[in-house]
Amino acid sequence: MASLDSVSITILLGAVLVMAGILSSLLALRFGAPLLLVFLLIGMLAGDSGPGQVQFNDVRTTYLVGSVALALILFDGGLRTRFQSIRAILAPSMVLATIGVLLTALITAPVAKYALDLNWSEALLVGAVVASTDAAAVFLLVHAQGLRLRPRVGATLEAESGTNDPFAVFLTLMLVEFISIGSSSLSHVALELTREAVLGAIIGVLGGRLVVLALNRVALPQGLHAPFVCTAALVIFGAAQIAHASGFLAVYLAGIIIGNRPTRAHNSVVTFLDAATWLAQIVMFVLLGLLVSPQRLLASFIPAVIVALVLMLVARPLAVFLCLVPFRFNWREKLFIAWTGLRGAVAIFLASMPMLVGLPKAYLYFDVAFVVVIISLLLQGWTLAPAARRLHVALPRADRGPRRIELDLPGQLEQQLVGYSVRPKSLYFRRGLIPSWSKPTLVIRDERILSAAEADPILPGDYIYLLAPPEKAESLDRFFVDMLPSTAPDPHLLGDFVVSGEITLGDLAAIYGMNVDAEQSKLTLADYFDVHLDHAPKDGATLALDSIVLVARSISGGRVSVVGLRLPEDEAEPAPVTRLASLKRKLSEMWESVAGV
Repeated sequence: MASLDSVSITILLGAVLVMAGILSSLLALRFGAPLLLVFLLIGMLAGDSGPGQVQFNDVRTTYLVGSVALALILFDGGLRTRFQSIRAILAPSMVLATIGVLLTALITAPVAKYALDLNWSEALLVGAVVASTDAAAVFLLVHAQGLRLRPRVGATLEAESGTNDPFAVFLTLMLVEFISIGSSSLSHVALELTREAVLGAIIGVLGGRLVVLALNRVALPQGLHAPFVCTAALVIFGAAQIAHASGFLAVYLAGIIIGNRPTRAHNSVVTFLDAATWLAQIVMFVLLGLLVSPQRLLASFIPAVIVALVLMLVARPLAVFLCLVPFRFNWREKLFIAWTGLRGAVAIFLASMPMLVGLPKAYLYFDVAFVVVIISLLLQGWTLAPAARRLHVALPRADRGPRRIELDLPGQLEQQLVGYSVRPKSLYFRRGLIPSWSKPTLVIRDERILSAAEADPILPGDYIYLLAPPEKAESLDRFFVDMLPSTAPDPHLLGDFVVSGEITLGDLAAIYGMNVDAEQSKLTLADYFDVHLDHAPKDGATLALDSIVLVARSISGGRVSVVGLRLPEDEAEPAPVTRLASLKRKLSEMWESVAGV
């Protein structure tokens, strides 16, 4: 009976831990704190040095759980990565993920050698263990602290943190092999790196394509799509590892392939992975906390703190600034990218590899990594938002997106139903705007289901469902959040062919003699951008209007406030004085009427 009671207690404690993890996600979003540290502390308190007195030294189980958690985290990161968002920053991200990791390890190694009294190979291993940034820590804290980073900075951090783990894993394994079984030549190391990367990429791409094919061809019961995708990700990871390829690179690439192809139940897969990765991290942090011995940790605490500070203040900034020299990043962006080199569970997971193979001083690597992660999450994690604002890489935070419901339609992949609650201050209700590629289909009002025609006019509190392509569904969010007040730009800063976004198409057509559809003549230029762009408007976005190209020159409150006019080539030639004066006078009159000058 005692053994049965112990099993019951284990189930109870495990369930309480999972429930605490689910609730902690709400606290993380509210306070923006690195709450995963709490689970490290729980593991330490439950261990043999804490009041829990749990005897746990199973490194193999910890490594197994860590591998699964890291594979799911990387797969989730790949699934959310869009080709469009990383295409422009692919080169700097890859340089940071490879050369940046190597430089960070090399710069940290001399400090580790003298602070911890190690030889050069052992010092390099310490550098390799703590060199990579942690994707889960970066994504979690940026989201939890409500940051909206400049697109290039955010995309660079996302791609770097998602792709540097495979290189760090390879570097760590090579050094563990070097220390445990003897030297390997430089050519052998380069050959192994190339083979693992190429084979891992092949397995990842092929595996991702097979998963897409299976999702769209196999009629799985409703609700099994997400577990199938998660299991498939682990199959790809395991197959690559058995083939002595980079399983971490393979699973990340598989996520990218699946995330950028039309598939069934994409939204449910992403939601399921959110929960799976969060719970996997909780279990991994608790197990890592169980492995820590506070008494042993004290012996190397001061040297580990020195390594952590040098890593954060010297090694990472130097590596980032050197790697980004060929690319057009300003010093503020480089400094923020350097400061966002958060270390998380990946570093502690890598530090468990020497313990698994029984290297001398194996627990020293683990303890140093543990201290580095604690300091990084406390110091860098809690200062992330202030640093972004002080360095001017954070954009004003838009209203939190509305709750979006996505429903797959059987028999096809081109359209899905996307549902929203209609807010009284939303762009859709106030202006009746909706993108040209979406179609209102049904409305739920007072628990009655109505067609779009029967429900006209739409009322606040209605639930509206629209047909839209799955890859564009997220772009509908901006039509259903509360409109932000727009700021009128200074008319004195405007050139001859720049106008307010509040001027109507009809007024503009009257000046330039363009043909504008009667139904669209009452739309403002800002409305025209909202209706015809596939995404939220950004500076430099262009749209054709008859013979003129409209260019977004300024964005205010999430909408275009200043529009540049790119005239046809014959109009762009120096016009007669009377023609130019007439244009300037009409534009000026229109501007003054809009801006209230």
